[in-house]
Amino acid sequence: MKPFIYHNPTKIVFGKDCVVESLASELEQYGKRVLVTYGGGSIKKNGVYDTVINVLQEAGKEVFELSGIMSNPRTTKVREGIALCKDHQIDFILAVGGGSVIDCTKFIAGGAKLPDGVDFWQTFFLEHQPVTEAIPFGVVLTMAATGSEMNNGGVITDWETQKKLSGYGPAIFPQFSMLDPTYTYTLPREQVAYGIVDMLSHLMEQYMSTPDDDNVTDSAIEGVFKNIVRNGRKSMENLEDYEARSNIMWGATLALNRSLGLGKDQDWMTHALEHALSAFYDIPHGEGLAIMHPAYLRWILPKATNRLMRFAREVWGIERGSMTEEEYALAGIEALEAYFREIGAPSTLQEVGIPKESLEAIAESCVRYPTAYSNLSVEDAQLIYESVFEK
Repeated sequence: MKPFIYHNPTKIVFGKDCVVESLASELEQYGKRVLVTYGGGSIKKNGVYDTVINVLQEAGKEVFELSGIMSNPRTTKVREGIALCKDHQIDFILAVGGGSVIDCTKFIAGGAKLPDGVDFWQTFFLEHQPVTEAIPFGVVLTMAATGSEMNNGGVITDWETQKKLSGYGPAIFPQFSMLDPTYTYTLPREQVAYGIVDMLSHLMEQYMSTPDDDNVTDSAIEGVFKNIVRNGRKSMENLEDYEARSNIMWGATLALNRSLGLGKDQDWMTHALEHALSAFYDIPHGEGLAIMHPAYLRWILPKATNRLMRFAREVWGIERGSMTEEEYALAGIEALEAYFREIGAPSTLQEVGIPKESLEAIAESCVRYPTAYSNLSVEDAQLIYESVFEK
């Protein structure tokens, strides 16, 4: 394993009724003015909103709200939140939602600490400065997918320039995250599927990298991956299977709290390929990943044969038999693609309404960087997109 330093200060409170039982005590050390951030209003339909607001009011907090955070959070929404924080001198932010709400909240929290006239997008995303100061914030998680509830990164889209970029910083770890699996019961089936795709893709980005040795990180990834696959199937059969949904919820957190990438170079090129897609067409992140991940794995197969053979053997339990090394490696990719289809995710760009004539522009906008297994040109990226346009 390669050397590493690991630090994660986020407190996790997990289990049924954890919000009712623990949120008030977690908020005691913070100030009175609380901004609640959330998405399109589903939390008002399923009762989560009422639960959270009641706890805040009983705790004597003055509540402000920012609603309407979209699935690919945009710079305009972050700026709206920053203005609210500055206008009302917000002491604490509570993100109630999934990864999009949390990511938006992270950069509201960081942007609110920037001097007037200094833009968060320019500072944190175009100049790549880390967020070193932020309003403290916590999370009530309602969708298992991104792991943003226990890490210090996030992704924001600038719709005007069609750029979807990631930012990070030591100040944007949540102070705490509340994980009640029952809060995920009312999610639409397709959102559950896309969340499963996202967490498995996070695991793959860390697993499909060097060093290609026998280390504890790889073994841990394989174990979490197989558990998510099993409980993903159970979840799709019964959206209110508590054991399945609780395992999925914690699996998503582990998949990207950075502990499963330790000692690895990591390869996040699939995410870069997907980010370019959703920056142009605003498709759900997990939907795009289901299409792009098998495509990218096929592209790197000649250089990553040994790793993909291990993936086929250790994760999917595929026996090699008389297969060549390339056939065996390909069998693992096909098993992943088949699982995505099984849970209802798409496998072509045509299925999600992306026109073929736009692929050249998308490829040009894609953030590319050298990895252990690839060094994509614009032409390479376009060929990968074209390979999954239709089947």
